[in-house]
Amino acid sequence: MPNQLVVDLSRLQFGLTAAFHFIFVPLTIGLIILVAVMETLYRRTKDEMYREMADFWGKLYAINFVLGVVTGITMEFQFGTNWSEYSKFMGDIFGIPLAIEALLAFFLESTFFGIWFFGRERWPQLRALSAWMVALGTNLSALWIITANGFMQHPVGYKIVEIDGRKLIHLENFWEVFFNPNVWWMLVHTILASYIVGSFFVLGVSTYHFLKGVSGRKREFFERSFRLALTMAVLATLLTAVTGHFQGVNVARTQPATAAAFEGIWEGGKGVPFHLFSIPVPSQEKNILECCPIPYLGSLLYTNNPFGEVKGLKDFPAEDRPPVAVVTWTFRLMVGLGLYFLAVAVYAWWKYRKGGLEALERSPKLLKALLYTIPLPYIAAWLGWGAAEFGRQPWAVYGLMRTSEAVSPVSVGDVVFSLVGLTFFYGVLIVADIYLLSKFAKEGPHLEEAPGKGISGRPVEA
Repeated sequence: MPNQLVVDLSRLQFGLTAAFHFIFVPLTIGLIILVAVMETLYRRTKDEMYREMADFWGKLYAINFVLGVVTGITMEFQFGTNWSEYSKFMGDIFGIPLAIEALLAFFLESTFFGIWFFGRERWPQLRALSAWMVALGTNLSALWIITANGFMQHPVGYKIVEIDGRKLIHLENFWEVFFNPNVWWMLVHTILASYIVGSFFVLGVSTYHFLKGVSGRKREFFERSFRLALTMAVLATLLTAVTGHFQGVNVARTQPATAAAFEGIWEGGKGVPFHLFSIPVPSQEKNILECCPIPYLGSLLYTNNPFGEVKGLKDFPAEDRPPVAVVTWTFRLMVGLGLYFLAVAVYAWWKYRKGGLEALERSPKLLKALLYTIPLPYIAAWLGWGAAEFGRQPWAVYGLMRTSEAVSPVSVGDVVFSLVGLTFFYGVLIVADIYLLSKFAKEGPHLEEAPGKGISGRPVEA
């Protein structure tokens, strides 16, 4: 049995590494879609404003992309340094999607990123195609990484073999692994969450310039950007709520202890209520301050049937339960933020449809809310990832390998050294990312001022 301190430190190191990396990933996935749409609109209309929009937002995307690549590479090294027992056990399955991700998705993304970013003036006819290929690469990358993670959440398509006295997982059915329902619900939910990050980033930067009183072509520039991002925000927040529900139903089917921890359900049964607020106390195996129960809603949320049966935490041995308090709070905060994003996006869309940009400018509190919301989708994405990963505990591979069995036989000192070094390294990258994004976002695009018309058809000042 490995030293528990090594287990805890290794978990902390990988958790911090993944959290740092996940600062870059959602914006990469979400922002490139908007850039690709701008490139397409320029290709179809030959309107120079769309080219300028793609150049400006594309520059911010490029900063985030380049720094994000570095964090992803070092994260994968940890499977060999800190989690070698896991790598030996899972290598036959885990290695395949990660290899495909590197050889197909990452090279597709990187190649077309180079064509799009460095060859935009030399091959203008490839601008839109290259942007969409980059977007495709980012989404394929997410697919293969989540394929590996989906197996950890719900192992399928495998058999256990024994080689030299060691039990290992052997891939038996690749397509069963690929079409694992955990993969696809998680994939769609994650990508939509990334679209929320990207859209609210553009909304926030645009409203920053509205609050500064931007005029002329810059006003038109940010109004068009705002409109595209607002459309994405409304669609993404609505669809995220829908896919989140079905992902919850799937978790209740494949990881019933995790689903019970989401809502702090200790006593299972049929027709379980949903409490709007509760505080779980694992040591007493109950909740305190339960309030506002909604009859049958708990069963409806996790079985699509108000009278469906939901298992409670007491149905599982204590050693097989996840850290209930952590899972409950991360899940509920994520859901609360998701509802907030939906409300803000729909309200801003309604205001804009009703009176255009002028109506929004008469609501400075709404504009400030959109500006200050920029970091919140990142936090929601972290919380969602935390709910899934903490919810799988105490398993590295659900039902097959405990986390305590997966770590490398290394010393505490080795883990501390790498933990401190990586934290410092990632801290520098995060500071650089925030500084560069803030600097260029506040600076805005460099446009030649000329009279024009906003997207609403109203003249804008020169």
